[in-house]
Amino acid sequence: MKVKLYEVAQARSGDKGDASNVGLIARTPAIWEVLRAQATPERVADHFRGVCRGGVERFEVPNLLAFNFMLKDSLGGGGTESLKTDAQGKTHAQGLLQMDVEIPEELLREVRA
Repeated sequence: MKVKLYEVAQARSGDKGDASNVGLIARTPAIWEVLRAQATPERVADHFRGVCRGGVERFEVPNLLAFNFMLKDSLGGGGTESLKTDAQGKTHAQGLLQMDVEIPEELLREVRA
């Protein structure tokens, strides 16, 4: 089933200079495996195409059921230089949770229970 990431994961974001740092945490190990295949750097870059100018790098943190995405050149110079409303990327986690993913129905039932 197609769902928004917020149904199967949590997220947190901040800044690293001119890059936004977005952590995505799956709710179960099985969901982590699904997200491993679907939450690719390419898909995340496409999702943030209006914000991220420098590409996306993904780091896997399997012991925490998490991924760390670095959205390069996404903050207009960073907190002290940018004229953007969110120069620290705090809203990027909420933005990522709006991305669609395909989750098997049985895993979705498990998460919703």
